[in-house]
Amino acid sequence: MEAVPFIGIDRHRLGVDGVGVTTLAAFHGCPLRCKYCLNHRCLESPEGLPCYTPQQLYDKVSIDNLYFIATGGGVCFGGGEPLLRVDFITEFKQLCGKSWNLTAETSLQVPRASVEKVAEVIGNFIVDIKEGNPDTYRAYTGGDAIRAWDNLALLLSLVGPDHITVRVPLIPDFNTEADTDRTAQRLADMGVTRIDRFTYRVQ
Repeated sequence: MEAVPFIGIDRHRLGVDGVGVTTLAAFHGCPLRCKYCLNHRCLESPEGLPCYTPQQLYDKVSIDNLYFIATGGGVCFGGGEPLLRVDFITEFKQLCGKSWNLTAETSLQVPRASVEKVAEVIGNFIVDIKEGNPDTYRAYTGGDAIRAWDNLALLLSLVGPDHITVRVPLIPDFNTEADTDRTAQRLADMGVTRIDRFTYRVQ
């Protein structure tokens, strides 16, 4: 497999990317254009970014193998949108095996087939669902809320609620507390049990 660009590799993260000690591996590239994007580099030219094959990434992050095994941690794939790189993640899983826990932080703005494939190799998902109202979702992200919600329903059926955390943000100038209440209730009605509500801090 050819090397792909990453916007960053961040080691020794605890309590923010899943279980145990994790390394965040953030891919370049995203299908959304969120108004308050935290990782603008993933939308810019990949020129100058470090590129890795699955083997090269494994060799780089395996320095923390003992931390991963001792704490039940591993690698969190973020971005950008990691599910644009399902083949990469699948090959990486073959290298690290069952000893590392893999997490993906995703908007689920990918084809259904990508969700089905990645569900076989990722242990935990952090889903950034943004908003339940399709018009608000599109105004903030430029994307299709229906695709995200349909893929979330699919993911729930494939891996179950114990492996999914869904983030519900209060987004200044785009939604309200009442909107986030409705989104959270919709998630609960779907069977989501891990809901992370927070407020975007706009600089």
